Amino acid sequence: MFGTAIHWTTFFYLLIDFAIVLFTLYLITKSKRNSLHRFLYLGCIYVAYNATGGFLPMDGLPGPLILQYIITYGVAITLCVYIVYYLYKEYDILVLQFHSSVRNLALITASGFITLYLIPYFLTSSLYISKLLFTIPFSVLAFIFLIIFYRRISNPVNPNRFIIRRNRLSTISVSAIALLPICTVIGDYQWLTFTIMNTAFYAITYIEIDRHLLFLENKSKLYEVFLFNKQKENNIKEIEIIKGNLTRREIEIAMSILGKSSYKRIAEELFIAESTVSKHASTIIKKTHTKNRQEFVKRFSSKK
Repeated sequence: MFGTAIHWTTFFYLLIDFAIVLFTLYLITKSKRNSLHRFLYLGCIYVAYNATGGFLPMDGLPGPLILQYIITYGVAITLCVYIVYYLYKEYDILVLQFHSSVRNLALITASGFITLYLIPYFLTSSLYISKLLFTIPFSVLAFIFLIIFYRRISNPVNPNRFIIRRNRLSTISVSAIALLPICTVIGDYQWLTFTIMNTAFYAITYIEIDRHLLFLENKSKLYEVFLFNKQKENNIKEIEIIKGNLTRREIEIAMSILGKSSYKRIAEELFIAESTVSKHASTIIKKTHTKNRQEFVKRFSSKK
């Protein structure tokens, strides 16, 4: 297509992702929804992934061919790590064990690319051998992570429709990461590889839309909490009810606290540590100028 290696499906995904990025940027500038910045960065990486993976390698570009592969692999690795980071930060889904972190994951992946891909390439001058040496072990690691992830979120104690949908869509996103190395080994089938990877982005996009709709449904319940520190303002836009003074995770926990759930139960429902719930609750209490959980529940549960 266009005299390059890009497949029409990849170009189609590139256009869709670019449109989502533009719309997200519009929402951020229009409503000042700072919570969407991380999603915007994810969308930008996807645009870069579709563009570099679709158009490269390209004949006629200056420099050695391996440089183009370094760019495409580098963007793909960045995307996979960022998806894990996105889920880790946005939803507090803690599945990384043995004191691991997203930063360590990025370092391990980058080191593996150098030692298992670049060095073998310079020793053998074979892209195929380098591809096998790099993708096979990381494919195994990706599936191990997928299994751990699925076991961690597959049995919610008190699930609701939102939690079930979010868990399924998050699993789809992680599954795409696990399948990427396999697709790379199979061959350069852009229609397959880019369909799988872009499905992960659309799954996360659905999660964001679903979360926004959930807040809209519960805005009356949380109205007093969100606007507590804005009582002296005369003109408050309705969007501020959603944006409010709390983060998205704090809003979820505030909803659960007002529903009389214990910290232990909230932790089980949201797949986070009980200590994490306690820290979020302390921040919520501080932001709403209440003394403790009991006063928070009493003050805001009595509001209509």
